Amino acid sequence: MADNGRISVKKGFSLNKDSASGALAELKGMIGQPGMSLALIFCSTNYDLKELGRAIKSEFDCPVIGCTTAGEISPAGYPEWSLSGVSIASTELSVKTFLIPDVNNFGVQAAAGISRDIKASFPEKSGAEAASSFGLLLIDGLSVKEEPVVAYLSGAMGSMPIIGGSAGDNLKFKETCVYYDGEFISGAAVFSAFSTTLPVTAFKTQHFTPDNGSKMVITGAIPEKRIVTEINGRPAAQEYARFVGLTIDKLEPMIFSRNPVMLKIGGEFYVRSIQKVNDDGSLTFYCAIDEGLVLTLAKGVDIIENLEETFENVKKQIGSPKVVIGCECILRRLEILEKGLAGQAARIMTENNVIGFHTYGEQFNAVHVNQTLTGIAIGA
Repeated sequence: MADNGRISVKKGFSLNKDSASGALAELKGMIGQPGMSLALIFCSTNYDLKELGRAIKSEFDCPVIGCTTAGEISPAGYPEWSLSGVSIASTELSVKTFLIPDVNNFGVQAAAGISRDIKASFPEKSGAEAASSFGLLLIDGLSVKEEPVVAYLSGAMGSMPIIGGSAGDNLKFKETCVYYDGEFISGAAVFSAFSTTLPVTAFKTQHFTPDNGSKMVITGAIPEKRIVTEINGRPAAQEYARFVGLTIDKLEPMIFSRNPVMLKIGGEFYVRSIQKVNDDGSLTFYCAIDEGLVLTLAKGVDIIENLEETFENVKKQIGSPKVVIGCECILRRLEILEKGLAGQAARIMTENNVIGFHTYGEQFNAVHVNQTLTGIAIGA
């Protein structure tokens, strides 16, 4: 095992579009290694998910964590019809994975049960044997349940850092799935708890700041559907279009990517990204939204500089990461592609050993966020 025997990481990808099992065989050829502690696999929904699920269960005898995506992050760059994956082998890392089969009925008691199971599986040690722990949440990105699920988990886990991403389906908005034990499942989430004596750090970054001169008050909303019907007493799409200097017919994902709004929570501004314009002139968001909230139009900063600064900070914490599990918003991806920055972004991701996917939302500790990159970096 590399790195003085502490950790061995093998990253890979497949661009094979002919069959799911063929793509999985290619990926396994790149990331398979003895003594795997776990593997992570992120996949396009263009594959036959039933075939892929069976192939994953057949080919891997270690825990496998994964989900469908709105694009993959791998050594191949930013493809959108591929498999991305990584395997980690280390005697200093353990993982326990929990299926949350119905996110609609997940609550305090279920979260407490997971917490008890984790504590029993990873007993606390002191001194040189003391371990760090972190959680990874992958959840159905169309469930509209990210906020309560991550809040319940964070409350139950105490000080454990949690990062995560909402599964995607390449902007089809039809079905998003998480992988568990041979199946891709919708309406569900998978929470994985890690315990390790390796150096680790959790991080979140966004490349927007508030434009305090542009206030929008939500005056009509359907919170349970994340729909805003009115802003400042006017139809939501019409008023948003006015703020960004466009007509409604020009509103599309790239515009939302460049012009998100921000909400102040506990003294910090968080991005609230728009998913789509509805036929009735309302707006559907990727995050929780409600009447009476005051939104501020966001101003972007250089996304490449933002990426570089993020990983410089990671290196200050743990040195050069051996692997980073990254969950990046689909709207960041769209901005990178639209500006012709995919080569630069992919280089930074590859240099820092990032494997991950593009999401319909990200989780960081107790909060569901938008237009961010969240991740866990593991060193040696």
